[in-house]
Amino acid sequence: MKLFGFLFFFFMGLQTAMAQTDKTIAYINEYKDIAIQEMIRTGVPASITLAQGILESSCGQSDLCKKSNNHFGIKCKNDWTGDRVFHDDDLKHECFRSYPNAAASFQDHSNFLKNRPYYQSLFQLNPTDYEGWAFGLKKAGYATEKDYAQRLIELIQRYNLNDYTEIALNKEKQQQNIVQASVVEKENNTINTASPNNETIENTSESNNNQSLVKVNESQKQPAIETTDSENTSYPEGIFTINHLKVIYATKGTALLSIANQYQINLSRLLEYNDLENEDILQKNQLIFLEKKLKKGSKDFHTVKSNENLYTICQVEGVRLENILQYNKLEKTMQPLPGEKIYLRFPAPTTPKYTTIAAEKYSTTSR
Repeated sequence: MKLFGFLFFFFMGLQTAMAQTDKTIAYINEYKDIAIQEMIRTGVPASITLAQGILESSCGQSDLCKKSNNHFGIKCKNDWTGDRVFHDDDLKHECFRSYPNAAASFQDHSNFLKNRPYYQSLFQLNPTDYEGWAFGLKKAGYATEKDYAQRLIELIQRYNLNDYTEIALNKEKQQQNIVQASVVEKENNTINTASPNNETIENTSESNNNQSLVKVNESQKQPAIETTDSENTSYPEGIFTINHLKVIYATKGTALLSIANQYQINLSRLLEYNDLENEDILQKNQLIFLEKKLKKGSKDFHTVKSNENLYTICQVEGVRLENILQYNKLEKTMQPLPGEKIYLRFPAPTTPKYTTIAAEKYSTTSR
């Protein structure tokens, strides 16, 4: 009887924990884009914004959040002139800010941190230093709970929220690159227009430094490269993006060292970014990432095609191979069958059907 009671409460607790996880994931999916936008606008790390929103609003389910759209527990303060509600917190009947929608709450949270003098030191930290931000917020008095920083850190680590900070950083770089590339192009056009007999004047100054920047803009102009895959997928020349990351489509016979040199990346890092080991010359056309792939994809799952293996999936989706293996309870020597779902953001409910291939036959270049 005691065993039955123990099992009953154990499974009830497990079910509650799973329900809370589902609510948290739903909250992240709903507000991740706003958090990314706010980071680009103000510099507040997306990971911190999401973790605070989850914690302060109980994933949007708290009474305060429901009646005021206040996701961050920000009180009125003397300078607040907007709508307000009253809610019991540290003291009874305290004044809290009220917003017309969630987006306004996220924007005010960013402005609140950006414009208050006691948070200024946080903006000197690396945006990916979420632990520094978490302890800094606690030290500056954002919350009174003793374990506030630890709770933020736990949420960020459990749900890989730092990925969204990385996405924001990548988007910000891409925007800067496009602007700089546009400036370079306009300068070149001005020079070419002014040259006699319509001769083209090559601007060689700082060509190495601007090469990858110009490639971003050129990728919109160049014809697509047809792959040798049965799906006849086509990719643009130069740099483009997959899962918010910079990537190129390299052809068979290209030396990885030449790619590393062209884009000013250490060869060992280039290999790491692409889950490669001791590769030298590409044996087939393939995607090559110029940044470290993310732990999560831009969609929930990928449906396996007849010509794909785990490595091609991780490249096509811009997700680290180790995370794809972890989410789907697979090993490198397992070949998922066509039509199976490979989960990219969270653990698969069941392991996909697969066939086993010999370890010596597994190769990241055998595609």
